[in-house]
Amino acid sequence: MISSIRRLLGGGPRLLLWIFILSSWIWSVGAIWFDFPSLGFRHLTAIVYALASLGLLIFFNGSRIAKICTLTMTVSVACWWLTLRPHSDRDWEADVSRQPWAETTGDLITLHNVRNCNYRMKGGEVIAEPRWETRAFNLSELTGVDVALNYWGSSWMAHPIISFQFRNSTPIAFSIEIRREKGESYSALGGLYRQYELIYIVGDEMDLIRVRTNYRKGELVYLYRTTIPPPEARERFQEYISAMNDLVIHPRWYNAITANCTTSIRSQRTLAGRQPWDWRMLLNGKIDELFFQRGLLFTDGLPFTELKERAIINKDALAADQSPDFSLRIRRNKPGFCTKDSHR
Repeated sequence: MISSIRRLLGGGPRLLLWIFILSSWIWSVGAIWFDFPSLGFRHLTAIVYALASLGLLIFFNGSRIAKICTLTMTVSVACWWLTLRPHSDRDWEADVSRQPWAETTGDLITLHNVRNCNYRMKGGEVIAEPRWETRAFNLSELTGVDVALNYWGSSWMAHPIISFQFRNSTPIAFSIEIRREKGESYSALGGLYRQYELIYIVGDEMDLIRVRTNYRKGELVYLYRTTIPPPEARERFQEYISAMNDLVIHPRWYNAITANCTTSIRSQRTLAGRQPWDWRMLLNGKIDELFFQRGLLFTDGLPFTELKERAIINKDALAADQSPDFSLRIRRNKPGFCTKDSHR
């Protein structure tokens, strides 16, 4: 049997062609399985397509005509799939029902639909009680950038929350997420297709961080102070504002690889201003190690392992809970936050 497969696949260029055909076939089956417009026939259509294309290859013994037909079918699926467009008017879950947007007048930034949810538990489920606010910030008072990394399972994957610090106001945090329709849950495989729209959540740390430390079970949050100086921090803030406002006008698809919670941060910058690509930008559970190596974190002179161990804020967040000084208390006595001029 193995020898028959070898004869069928061949070697060299012929093997590469087969890899391309099979990869394209797998992708096209997934595209129909997740994105076919008729929900009731979605999976059945994907199974029929998969069996038909495989049967074609087997029946014609992998001949040239079979390969051409299979590739033609894949191209047809791709042409249809590329016509799918994201929308901003679906029946959204309450905590993503509004999109944030900003007005800029000189250095004054007015943020609309800032999320500051209250949360409660009901039957083991986290219930969000949305509160939407308008807040104004002066760019001249922006002093720095902190990054929180949220882990919920594998140490290889995390969710970053970028928090901007202002001199005379509470921090404002950004979280790039999927915009969930009512009853919709996340699928890692579905995230590779056109299942979810992208949303920039702008919120209070008592919302974006506290829901992960105080309500969701089994999640850890690590908080770091970055070495980004105020002038550069203002540039990063304006990049977020620009990307966020553009999303209101031009909805975008979320993609688990090309447009996720981390790669979207990189792509919102100009090509010339982007950090060099690193595999840890994709397997972002290791991105704090990358930041450490590139000198982007205040460390108080600690090695990375100890810095990370001491950066966990769950206990502090639980103790602070709904205290007005939540943001101060989750930073108290943490590396990088102890003194104004912590060394790297």
